[in-house]
Amino acid sequence: MSEKIVVPTLGESVTEATVAKWLKNKGDKVSSDEPLVELETDKVNVEVPSPSNGVLENISAQEGETVNVGALLGSISQAKTTTGKIGEINEKKYSPPKTKKTETKKIIKETQNSPNKKKHSIKPLVLDDDTSHKIFDDEPLILNEEPLVLNEIHENEENADKINDSKVPINNNLRVSPAARKIASEKKIDIQTIKGSGKNGLVLKEDVMSLMGVKPGPSERKIAHGPEERIKMTRLRLTIAKRLKEAQENAAMLTTFNEVNMHEIIKMRNDYKDDFQKKYSVKLGFMSFFVKASIIGLKNYPSINAEIQGDEIVYKNYYNISIAVGTDKGLVVPVVKNSDEMSFADIEKNINSLGQKARDGKITIEDLQGGTFTITNGGIYGSMLSTPILNPPQSAVLGMHNIIERPVVEDGEVKIRPIMYLALSYDHRIIDGKEAVSFLKIVKDSLEQPKRLFLNL
Repeated sequence: MSEKIVVPTLGESVTEATVAKWLKNKGDKVSSDEPLVELETDKVNVEVPSPSNGVLENISAQEGETVNVGALLGSISQAKTTTGKIGEINEKKYSPPKTKKTETKKIIKETQNSPNKKKHSIKPLVLDDDTSHKIFDDEPLILNEEPLVLNEIHENEENADKINDSKVPINNNLRVSPAARKIASEKKIDIQTIKGSGKNGLVLKEDVMSLMGVKPGPSERKIAHGPEERIKMTRLRLTIAKRLKEAQENAAMLTTFNEVNMHEIIKMRNDYKDDFQKKYSVKLGFMSFFVKASIIGLKNYPSINAEIQGDEIVYKNYYNISIAVGTDKGLVVPVVKNSDEMSFADIEKNINSLGQKARDGKITIEDLQGGTFTITNGGIYGSMLSTPILNPPQSAVLGMHNIIERPVVEDGEVKIRPIMYLALSYDHRIIDGKEAVSFLKIVKDSLEQPKRLFLNL
């Protein structure tokens, strides 16, 4: 007796997936609800569990193969024991996958030579390199590098009201002449790589100048991969490309700009961040201010929180704010749902939770669905100004940028203030220019006078 393993329902608008990786081999014993295979969709990765106890009898869909919802992936056989009962599996001796002896010896030798000399149990999976030659369309969404932190607007929030210092770090043990230090700082040269020709290794001006004239060698990527690389686009990247192109073709997209003085928000954060974190066990970031300010604007201008469906305009009376997150796999846009019903602390906690799931590669389809308005932050990468693109079927997206100290006039006096440029891209088919400009003005006023956010003004 056997039970089929099929592709489950994958969520809204998702009809197919790619078999990314089988977690079990044919003939392996499995338990009910134990993950068997990992599927990759255009949004997230999904693990398909075993429908029952038994043995993986057959694998019908191979790794890299595209399958539709309901398609057969394989089957589970329910083995009979000597008592004849179904669902009980006879004990079978485990035999590790065949490996090359040389590789086994190498791994064991490296383990023995480890400085910590901790005892490790070498699992067969570690020694099995049978899959090393396979090429997949993509790998699971596992972020090896730090993803975009959702509540971070500036590389250093604690000093967001200060101009970034681009001075080159200097080793205190390195002797450098003042002229050489100045040139290295201006040209952004790592002076620690320069060998000084002066007395006792003193780095002179001439040493820096000579370095500037050295012909650079080929890049590391060119050495490693040659003049060109050709790799297949991942399903996620293909979907992103398709959706962005559709946004350009189907929407009458226009962008309006404004600037916001971040002085009061920064001052408020500095005054209350410690008390806030102590009381709510979460850091007070900037993003909660932008979410709150956007909600006030959306309530005043409902068309910006609406979408087009056929010949109808659907106005959303709930406020699910999507937060764009850049990862090494591509763009992910999780949703803070019913954010209008949340406090600052609730928003920060939800943002942190989504950020952690992104770092762990555990973003689900449910986390990505239902957004009505998007906020994207290119400022963490140093972007001064951009025109964000719509996230269909939404009709508007707010773009944030880096914070730079600039001269402004206040009460007839020139003062230096931390300024951020804001950009609102919108679908001109249902949003008029007056509504877009007025919305962005409300966001600006709310951020420059953050007390308004607590009064819901």
